[in-house]
Amino acid sequence: MTATPKAGPVDVHAHWLPANLFGLPPGAPYGPLRDRDGQLYLGDVPLSIATKAMSDVPAIRADMAEAGIAVRVLSAPPFAFPVAGSAPDYVDAFNDALGAVVADSGGALIGLGLVPLDDDAAATDRLERLASAPGIAGVAIPPLLGGESLDRGTLRHVLTDCARLGLSVLVHPMQLPRPEWRDHYLANLIGNPVETATAVAALLLGGVHDALPGLRICFVHGGGCTPGLLGRWDHGWRTRPDVRRDSTRPPGEAVRDLWFDTVTHDPALLDLLAARVGKQAVVCGSDYPFDMAQRDPLGFATAGGLDTATLTANARAFLGVTS
Repeated sequence: MTATPKAGPVDVHAHWLPANLFGLPPGAPYGPLRDRDGQLYLGDVPLSIATKAMSDVPAIRADMAEAGIAVRVLSAPPFAFPVAGSAPDYVDAFNDALGAVVADSGGALIGLGLVPLDDDAAATDRLERLASAPGIAGVAIPPLLGGESLDRGTLRHVLTDCARLGLSVLVHPMQLPRPEWRDHYLANLIGNPVETATAVAALLLGGVHDALPGLRICFVHGGGCTPGLLGRWDHGWRTRPDVRRDSTRPPGEAVRDLWFDTVTHDPALLDLLAARVGKQAVVCGSDYPFDMAQRDPLGFATAGGLDTATLTANARAFLGVTS
């Protein structure tokens, strides 16, 4: 990233997609985004989001001002991840549009781009382009891809390249459908936290963290189920050789080198997160503009005992900002 973010509070987890890319990548499982009377639909499913909130930069900046956010880190919504096949044109169009938006923001907006997820060489090419793009700090990726997580395949390749290039990585769940989660929004309410915890475990137990100690990686939604499972993972690591086979430290120790956002919706869970991973690992997030967003991200975080200066310093460290 060749541009420096403005001073002040940072929201590392917010989404943006230009209207001309609402068609989504080829093979996207949910159907295209549609505007109906100013409201956004995913296929025929209402998202409870005003269309302009997703695509309109002035609307994003107005929300930032209301929330007391000086810098917002924009990434694609997860249904725009190119997970179903080759989508290099879509990836390039998104990255170009994102680059233009952040370059015109005076340091108020920072970008996390997309990469192709079906071709390692194509992913490397896009990552190398992003590494020299002003205002682009890194990439956003899913936690799972084709039955694998961060310790194998293309996702591990992306992490390896990001560590080499000094790019930050935001891991965002995809809300993958399962038959038992078809009702009551359980694909989000249960599925998202489980996807994220799977990725954290794969990173720590799969040896990725040991192999890439300089990797800057953040998991959203407070790490999903991670805070409540670390004790169980540590017990397994100490008692089972197969659990600790690929890693050198218990997960409860190594996890303190990662970052996690504050979107937990529960002060007790935010307190547990800070206790387990350390306050130095927690960054402010909003999940703007989704209905599951933390509407007052700074207020929620500071009410939970986290101070704005620490949250801001943590976010700048995650983004690789040294000044």
